[in-house]
Order: sequence, then C-alpha cells, then structure tokens
Amino acid sequence: MTDLKKEKILAIIPARGGSKGIPRKNIKLLGGKPLIAWSIEVAKQCPLIDRVIVSTDDKEIANIAREYGAEVPFMRPAELAEDLTPTLPVIVHAVKWLEENEEYYCDSVILLAPTFPFRTQEHIKESIELLQNGGADSVISVVEVTGQYSPYWQFTVDKKGKLELFTGDGDIKKVIPSRQELPTTYIRNSALYVFKKDFLFKNPPSIYGNDVVPYIMDKKYSLDIDTKEDWRLAEVFLKDIINDVEREQ
Repeated sequence: MTDLKKEKILAIIPARGGSKGIPRKNIKLLGGKPLIAWSIEVAKQCPLIDRVIVSTDDKEIANIAREYGAEVPFMRPAELAEDLTPTLPVIVHAVKWLEENEEYYCDSVILLAPTFPFRTQEHIKESIELLQNGGADSVISVVEVTGQYSPYWQFTVDKKGKLELFTGDGDIKKVIPSRQELPTTYIRNSALYVFKKDFLFKNPPSIYGNDVVPYIMDKKYSLDIDTKEDWRLAEVFLKDIINDVEREQ
C-alpha cells in the first residue's frame, strides 16, 4: 500500500471572476461565507493534501481565497479566463507555474470546482485513497442515474420523426419494461477529479490517463451551483447538509 502522507497531493480550485449565470458567484455568500470558502475549508481539513491553491484572474477572489487559507501564488492569465476556456489548460498552467517558479513538484492533483459546497473532507480523502490504492490513473466522482433518466429509457428521433431507442439497435420494442430490470448506470457529477500529474504532460494532455475508477457519491452532496435556481436549491438544502457535514468532520 502506498504511504499516502509521502505523496504530494496538490489541490487546485479554479475560480475566475467572470461568472455569467450568477454574477460574482464564487464569492457570493452561502450560509454566511463565500461560496469558494466551502471548497477551500474542506480541502484544508484533509490531511492528505499538501497544498491548496486557487487559480483566479480576479483580485477580490484572490484576497478572499487567502483569507480562508488558500494560496494564490499567481494571477491567472486573461487568455485562460475567458468564457469558453476549458479547465485542462488552467490546470496545466498552474502545475507548470509551480514547477518553474517554485520548484514544487506534486505527484497527483485533485481538482475541486468551487461550485460544489456540499462535498466533504471525507469525500476528498476517500477519493485520494482510491487513486493511490486502487491501481488507477485517475478517479472521478459519479452519481447513480435514477430510473427515469436511465440511458436505457432514452430515445432519439429518426429522419422520419419516429422514436428510436438510444441504446442497442434502436428497436423501440426492446425497451426495458420495468425500473427493476434497468442496469445500474452512473453519470459524472464533476465534484472531484483526482489524477496522477504525469498525464498532464502527455501528448495529448489528459486528467484521465488510461485506467479510470469511479468514486460514487450520494446525490445530495452533488449539487453544482450554476444557475439562480441551483442557488435557491442550495439554500433550501443547506440546513440538513450542514448537519451532515458537521457529523462527518
């Protein structure tokens, strides 16, 4: 078994200033503290994480991140903070910057989007342990797909306007008749990505590698705040979730 404490695990929280759905979302108060603080605090609580950094282009976000204990060793370049900028080059930039400017070399990276306030320190710890002890190149968090959204109950429309099953040969007569017979399927929730750093520098770069294993999360911890409706839902769930989080810490 790998000695996890000897591994250098770098937590990266990407938080640009130009959120559209909810302006200034990453520093908007949820339960009395900025949204980004939820992710910083649980990452700081995890004994397996070596450093917690925030990659941002925004000075106010940077200052608030530092107040809650994260490092902001650089300001993210503007070309990596546009509306359609993928996350992968942001991660590569952060890791390269630390290597080139601080001679800091991590072994693995955990990506924590700041829009998941209800993931816990235990989720983070377990996902890291799964990476190190499971013979995987990466771990991604997933949730079980409920029956009505199962891919086995999804359809496409053909050129004649007729329904076809999305799976199999499309024959609608082969639809699985009952929920109990549906195979268990999962969808990524994007709350956690843990991966070996070396794959960032392959051609092409990747956060997945070759062997990917799932970390299965309960749906109640998987709320991703992207819209105003999501924010209202988070406020509704907050009391129960806080009680659960406090019991687990």
